[in-house]
Amino acid sequence: MGVPVISRLEIWVRRAVPAMVVLFIAALGAMTVAMARDAHERAVADATAELEQLGALLSQDLREAAKRFPKADPNALLADAMPSRALARGAQAFISNAAGDIVAAAGRKAPRGALNDYLGPTQPLTIFAEKAGVLRIALPDGAEALAGVRTLAAPFSQLALVYPMQAVLADWRTASLRTGVLFVATALVLAALAFAYFWQASRARESDRVCDLVRDRIDTALSRGRCGLWDWDLARGRIYWSDSMYEILGLAPIGNYLSFGDVNALVHPQDGDLAAIAEMITASRAESVDHAFRMQNVRGEWVWLRARAELVRERAGATPHLVGICVDITEQKTLAERTATADMRLRDAIESVSEAFVLWDADNRLVMCNSKFQRLHNLSADAVTPGAPYVQVMEKGTPPMIQTETALAGRPQAGARTYEARLGDGRWLQINERRTKDGGYVSVGTDITALKRHEEQLMESERRLMATVADLRRSRQTLELQAQQLADLAEKYLEQKAEAETANRAKSEFLANMSHELRTPLNAVIGFSDMMRQETFGPLGAGKYVDYANDIHQAGEYLLGVISDVLDMSRLEAGRFTIAKADFELDAGLAGALASVEQAALEKNVALTAEAMPGRRAHADRTAFEKILSILLRNAVKFTPPEGRVSVRARFVMGTLNIYVEDSGAGIPAAALAKIGRPFEQLSGGLDNGMKGSGLGLAIARSLVDLHGGSMRIRSTVGVGTIVMVRLPQTRDAPRQKLLMAAAAASAPRRAYAPKLRAAARR
Repeated sequence: MGVPVISRLEIWVRRAVPAMVVLFIAALGAMTVAMARDAHERAVADATAELEQLGALLSQDLREAAKRFPKADPNALLADAMPSRALARGAQAFISNAAGDIVAAAGRKAPRGALNDYLGPTQPLTIFAEKAGVLRIALPDGAEALAGVRTLAAPFSQLALVYPMQAVLADWRTASLRTGVLFVATALVLAALAFAYFWQASRARESDRVCDLVRDRIDTALSRGRCGLWDWDLARGRIYWSDSMYEILGLAPIGNYLSFGDVNALVHPQDGDLAAIAEMITASRAESVDHAFRMQNVRGEWVWLRARAELVRERAGATPHLVGICVDITEQKTLAERTATADMRLRDAIESVSEAFVLWDADNRLVMCNSKFQRLHNLSADAVTPGAPYVQVMEKGTPPMIQTETALAGRPQAGARTYEARLGDGRWLQINERRTKDGGYVSVGTDITALKRHEEQLMESERRLMATVADLRRSRQTLELQAQQLADLAEKYLEQKAEAETANRAKSEFLANMSHELRTPLNAVIGFSDMMRQETFGPLGAGKYVDYANDIHQAGEYLLGVISDVLDMSRLEAGRFTIAKADFELDAGLAGALASVEQAALEKNVALTAEAMPGRRAHADRTAFEKILSILLRNAVKFTPPEGRVSVRARFVMGTLNIYVEDSGAGIPAAALAKIGRPFEQLSGGLDNGMKGSGLGLAIARSLVDLHGGSMRIRSTVGVGTIVMVRLPQTRDAPRQKLLMAAAAASAPRRAYAPKLRAAARR
């Protein structure tokens, strides 16, 4: 763990050195600037104080000299009073008269003009004198200077002292120059030291980079070659491992050195102990090691390694090292095992095939064969030794006796031959010989005896099949003749069907005409019989005549109803009955139907009820609607015993009108329900008066319901009663009778279909 910490510290130190050098130079420069600025301020302050003292001293001396020598020359007085030290340092002194003109000067030639012009007209020095103190001014030539003014006694006016800044800062500049030179020299020395450090560090890094590059290349080569580098220090008992060695075992690198015990713990216990190798090397019984062993990787798997190392002594008496490489030979071991397994499997596969197999090399030497080949040539196990020449092998065996040999048809290939041979014992062999890529050849002999037998059976089957085909051809001719006969029969059937339908239509028309012819006399019979039984024109005489008149009237009405039903059924079958849908009061339609059977219900004492639906309107043909209900109610009353009940109710369900007619009559047997609704179909048994009816009521009702596009269902239980449900759609579409009429017209027989049926029969 120490090496990575030192490496990290070295990186931080290398990064911190330039920062510390720059920081030190910056600090030194800041200190130099601060000291120079402080020295500058002290020099100006000292010059200011000196100028104030000099002004006070000169003004005092000039006052006393003016009193003693009133006629003396001002220049002489100023020269005597001015200290030589001040003049040497560049100080200047000027005396002005009462008019403000300069009359005397010391330190330089007296300028012409007024003192105020020399000092600057904007300066307050000449105005306030001592009160203004020492000020920093700009002289007429542009140079800066320190100046102070003192008031003198007459005949003089003012004393002006001027100290040029160049003279004030002369010592400061000299000291600053020395300090700057020292700072630059120090910075250069530090920069040189830093450069030398970085140059040396860069060389060290370059050396490290080269070493790392070489080591990486070595590690890469070792990793690609699945090799590991070992350096075994026998004296210390530690082993140096390269990173590739860790990679082979899948371990995370924990250092370049491992103890002998750690390495020995990974070695397979059956592959020897490293301690024995160490003892052998120490005893100098061997100078090199070539040892294959297994080591356990991180997944718990065993990796085969081959260690090749040599004993190395760096100098005489030095600790010996065992240096070498360790190669991963797991793939070679696995490949060898797989090769051995594949060879064993190949031999087993060749042995298990049903063919005689033999393989010869390019020198006609035996490579391998199976037991079938041995048995075919009567060879012993000693004769089929791998590597035996062909001639030697065949001399030790007895070749099979071949009666016939037939080459198979097909395009021959170079170095290949396929033929069939029949042996003396009746067996057949198919022999395939092919040249291999290395110049040898392989021969496979397949027993095809069963195939030959199947081939003979197939040929016999083919002969039988040809005979069967001839029989089928004759049967086909017979079938074509029968098809022609069926076509003729179909044509005759269509003709007879057309005649039957024509007769049916003629019957319907005849019944319709006869119904009209019968109604006229029946109406007269019914009318006159009604007048006779009511004795409109007087009594008939005997009472028996009244009974006869009632019977005549009842029979006439019954016959009229039958004829009306026959007429309606004929019109429906002929497609002449039309309906006209319209909206009407549902209760009114129900009342009209109930009124038609009310008298019959009263005569039989049958309770007749209907659920009222005031305000609801139905969309249908009202006449047909009442006709349907009348038929259903008449049947319900007819087959309901006295004291029974008949009820009618209606419901609107999802756009349809459902009408339920329920009675408590005798019920209808399940076998008879299938016939209900067919024309002229009647239940067994008659009514009390012996009349069974025409059997057309339900057929008429069902036909009228169909014209409305609806449906009728009957549910009945013997001894309980019957429920008839009529479903009428309430949509405003076209009447269904047009569709029914079109269907009836399409059902007419057509003689043109006969040729098509005849052609179909031929096919």
